[in-house]
Amino acid sequence: MLDNIYNQRILELAGNIPRIGRLPRPDATASAYSKLCGSTITVDLRLEDGKVADYAHELKACALGQASASIMARNVVGSTPQELREAREALRRMLKENGPPPTGKWADLAVLEPVRDYKARHGSTMLAFDAVADAVTKAEA
Repeated sequence: MLDNIYNQRILELAGNIPRIGRLPRPDATASAYSKLCGSTITVDLRLEDGKVADYAHELKACALGQASASIMARNVVGSTPQELREAREALRRMLKENGPPPTGKWADLAVLEPVRDYKARHGSTMLAFDAVADAVTKAEA
């Protein structure tokens, strides 16, 4: 039942997304698009001393994409590119390989665990993480 994936915590996260907008001078910008549902995200970030120093995003997505982007926006600043890649991979494994939910500062992603049973929703759930992984790779280049 879809009630499992659209629970109260997901709706709270989706309704309270920080860091909406664009950065004036980002080190990198990346976009991601879910072909299945039409969700899109564009992220801007700045790296300083090997960590994300600033971040902003524009998002048009379903509640799952919004919740995932909200979790990203709450945790991205201060993260290293490697930490962000590891968080993306942990989320992917949780959704696609029945892996355990991420831990540490990414533990809120556990709220998205029921999405694993709805493959059509994986793309929008991964959107922010895919775009951020692309952006940090661009920023490092």
